[in-house]
Amino acid sequence: MALIRWQPRQTFSVNSEIDKLVNQFWNEPLRYKGQATFPKVDIAENDQAFVLQAELPGMKRYEINVSLEDGVLTVAGERKPEDEKEGKNYVHRERTYGSFKRSFRLGKEVQADTISAAYTEGVLTVTLPKVEEVKPRQIEVAIS
Repeated sequence: MALIRWQPRQTFSVNSEIDKLVNQFWNEPLRYKGQATFPKVDIAENDQAFVLQAELPGMKRYEINVSLEDGVLTVAGERKPEDEKEGKNYVHRERTYGSFKRSFRLGKEVQADTISAAYTEGVLTVTLPKVEEVKPRQIEVAIS
């Protein structure tokens, strides 16, 4: 929470206060008890698959867990703090540490046995191939 200097001559507007509140909510990192900030995620869809990309800088591959259960994809892990070195006095510290968990309900069925995940340069990419849809077909009627 930041301190805001009081300015008595500034006009008060309900709309501007609501705008400030909404902007603060959406621009501030989400934090829950004992959990680090959620990683930022992009999810794209094409004809063959869903592709999820999550920013997880500074994490090791073994610290990240990806699972799919009942159509819900979950990315979870724990970001551990650096070892505190003697004589290191922080002036400002924003990086958060702790556990995180993000879950996403997928709108279409996914081939669970062909899901792949890769972690390169701090970005986790999960590719979720779609199940082939049953294609309509024309049934020929035989003449007897």
